[in-house]
Amino acid sequence: VQLQASGGGLVQPGGSLRLSCAASGFALVYYAIGWFRQAPGKEREGVSCISSGGGSTYYADSVKGRLTISRDNTKNTMYLHMFSLKIEDTAVYYCAATPLGILAPMKSYEYEYWGQGTQVTVSS
Repeated sequence: VQLQASGGGLVQPGGSLRLSCAASGFALVYYAIGWFRQAPGKEREGVSCISSGGGSTYYADSVKGRLTISRDNTKNTMYLHMFSLKIEDTAVYYCAATPLGILAPMKSYEYEYWGQGTQVTVSS
């Protein structure tokens, strides 16, 4: 069972990135999925999640309007499209899956499977 995150990198303020997270060893369709981030010296923060069927989403206030979460259950993959990035978005981003459905605010302990994290750095 594995989640493999990718797509992070260095981007200028105002730029965009798309993070991907591919699941293997289990069917992502049965899980709600989410993205967390952790900046240096800060607690892990849940930024967005989406229900198993894709019909319901949640966004933290800090990212609302700038991030879009999506999933492709046929590819066992989820995505996080990030727009209008700010310096304060700099963090390691983690994908995660939970059998509990989407709950807000997001809590790390509710998520069963975790990806390894991908670094997003927003800097000029």
